[in-house]
Amino acid sequence: MGKKIVIFNGSPRPNGNTSALVREFTAGAEGAGNTVTTFLLDSMNIKGCKGCFGGGKSPDSLCALNDDMEKIYPVYKEADIVVLASPLYYYTVSGQLKTAIDRLFAVVEADPNFRNPPKDCALLMPAEEQNAFDEALHYYNGLLKHIGWNTIGTVLAGGVNHVGDIEGKPVLEEARRLGAAVK
Repeated sequence: MGKKIVIFNGSPRPNGNTSALVREFTAGAEGAGNTVTTFLLDSMNIKGCKGCFGGGKSPDSLCALNDDMEKIYPVYKEADIVVLASPLYYYTVSGQLKTAIDRLFAVVEADPNFRNPPKDCALLMPAEEQNAFDEALHYYNGLLKHIGWNTIGTVLAGGVNHVGDIEGKPVLEEARRLGAAVK
C-alpha cells in the first residue's frame, strides 16, 4: 500500500519552476503507487496565524480562523509525507508557504499532549542563484528538528529564475527519483 503525500506549493506561479519540480516529484511518487494531493497555496485564501491559541477548541473548525486551511487540515492529518515546495525568496521559503506552515499549529493545539503528528518531509526549491540555499536549508532543518519530522530529501535547483528555465535540467529527474523512492 502506497503512502499519502501532501504537497504545499508555495509558488505564485502555477506553471513556474517550482511547479515543474512538483510535477516531476508527483509523477515519480504516483508511479510508485503513492497518492499525492497538491495545494497551490497562492490561489487559496489563507490568513496569517493570529497566535490566539484557539486551535482545536471548536468541534466545527480546527482553527479559530475560518479560511481555506479547512481544506488542507484533513489531508495534512492523513498524510505520511509533507512536501514543502517553494521558490527561494529572500533566502528562505515564500510567504505563502510560511503562512501555511504557521497555521499547522492548530493541529498541534488539538493534540492533548501538544505534539506535531509524525511525518516525513521533503523540500523542493528552485532559485535564481546557483548556491544560495544555506539559509533555506537552515530553516528547513531547524523546522524539522523542532517539530520532530524526518527528511526524505531535498531537491535544490539553482540557476533558474524565469518560467521555464528549469526545463531540460537534470534536477527534474532528481525530483522524479525522489518521488519514486517513496514506498
